Amino acid sequence: MQHIENEDCYNGLTVNSGVAQPPSVNPYITHRRRKPMPTVGEIVEGILKGDVTMLSRAVTLVESLSADHQTLAQEVIEKCLPYSGNSRRIGITGVPGAGKSTSIDVFGLHVLKQGGKLAVLAIDPSSERTKGSILGDKTRMEKLATHPGAFIRPSPSAGSLGGVARKTRETIVLCEAAGYNNIFVETVGVGQSETAVHSMVDFFLLIQLAGTGDELQGIKRGIMEMADGIVINKADGDNIDRARLAQAQFKSALRLFPTPASGWTPEVLTYSGYYELGIPEVWDMIDRYFDFVKANGYFDTKRAQQARYWMFETINEQLHANFYNNPEIEKMLAEGETDVLANRRTSFAAARTVLDYYFANKR
Repeated sequence: MQHIENEDCYNGLTVNSGVAQPPSVNPYITHRRRKPMPTVGEIVEGILKGDVTMLSRAVTLVESLSADHQTLAQEVIEKCLPYSGNSRRIGITGVPGAGKSTSIDVFGLHVLKQGGKLAVLAIDPSSERTKGSILGDKTRMEKLATHPGAFIRPSPSAGSLGGVARKTRETIVLCEAAGYNNIFVETVGVGQSETAVHSMVDFFLLIQLAGTGDELQGIKRGIMEMADGIVINKADGDNIDRARLAQAQFKSALRLFPTPASGWTPEVLTYSGYYELGIPEVWDMIDRYFDFVKANGYFDTKRAQQARYWMFETINEQLHANFYNNPEIEKMLAEGETDVLANRRTSFAAARTVLDYYFANKR
């Protein structure tokens, strides 16, 4: 190919011939076929042997929206159920920035030093606009993330709260069957999710900070009524006095509440997750709680109440899904909404029309 740059007037400047363009796809790559989905028996066998890969695949089935995957997941859960229930389930909550992930990291290492295995189920906040989640809890639990005895599973909170909570409870069953005798459930922060998590754990730990004004918020939202223990984080350096003051304030606030059904009086402790100060004391409190509720029979009573609660919650969720996923109902809801906004019908009359149709045609 001739180039004008090679003419005599451009002496000293030459353009070399180009090279052939390489292919866009590496010719040495061999296309591998995707491995077939293991059978229910293979998944259950792997879980009972403590195979983390099989456990992860089972949790993925639980979280899947596919009807086929949900059917497989329920079969796996049914077969794993007899091997579950042998763990201590601990819910951990607190305002954003309270140091939940850092605390779980040091609490988890303390538990693992005593023997056994630990599963951390972290409900990760999702964007209301994109429904996406960062799922970055493992990056904040640096030590646990590399520990062979720990299993960390972040789950997105996108979707209905009941659905997320149900999947978390089913994941607990799978983790227990895999031999994890300590389960941590971390919530997204003080809010509605705490009520759901409280209904699936044995001990509910509230992490607070000193001097942030969250004491009254905690009382107003009822979060302190659910807490079995309150711990003030970042009690180190110049913050020790503020942490002790917050400890006294929380102790005074707890006196305003009636004695919990367990008979246990919640304790308030201070610690530092970053500097790993006061960690054994926090765990001693949790040990005392389990000894107390197992001695008075409340432990078994609470587990039974939770099982009953989740049976009815599952029924409510399925009824809700059946109603709103009905094509005729969707059409009638759109028509009813139009009439209500145009003041042609009242909200109650429009709702009654849809419900009457649903009940008349239910199978």
